[in-house]
Amino acid sequence: MSGMTIREVETARRAVAFTFDDGPDPLYTPQILEIFREAGGKATFYMIGSQLEKSPETAAAVRAEGHEIGNHTYSHPHLTRLEPGQVRDELLRTHRLIGELTGEEPRTFRPPYLDADKAVAEAAGELGYRQMIGAVNGEARDWDMPGVEHIAAVSRATVKPGCILLFHDGYGDRSQTVEAVRILAKELREQGYELVTVSELLGEQA
Repeated sequence: MSGMTIREVETARRAVAFTFDDGPDPLYTPQILEIFREAGGKATFYMIGSQLEKSPETAAAVRAEGHEIGNHTYSHPHLTRLEPGQVRDELLRTHRLIGELTGEEPRTFRPPYLDADKAVAEAAGELGYRQMIGAVNGEARDWDMPGVEHIAAVSRATVKPGCILLFHDGYGDRSQTVEAVRILAKELREQGYELVTVSELLGEQA
């Protein structure tokens, strides 16, 4: 495991990965699914184990529609503040939960708050996560509810082939995120972009 956090992939393919953290959420996750049904494309949902236990049927719907489910720990802690054993437990617990629910072990991992160090990278590597997944549009701060236009404009400015975009479908009012993603997904499809999962994007790496 290199320990690197990957924000984009070098590719000539006009493809972008939308990712959603902190779900599943029974209200907002289905709205995201509807957007991707309409736009035509797939996304990656970085789920928290404790949320997954509360809304297993929502997670099952995500998987049934062909989207990717990634590991976002069990309780969303700052992993660098934990002991190595606690880090492993956070990752392993959700890794197993996703596997039990979907019949497929998750292939990608995003640390909460994008907070990671060598020990976190090593724990992730033990579970087969080759990279930690970041994003190019962190300044959009959709979790802070800065307004639909802000989320859309900042994200739009970061888009290029092979980039990973970060949004949130869980923990709080995500109505602004839903509307911003609705705008962006439609725009990008009209510009000829494919909306793909993180794993598909990683497959473009040389």
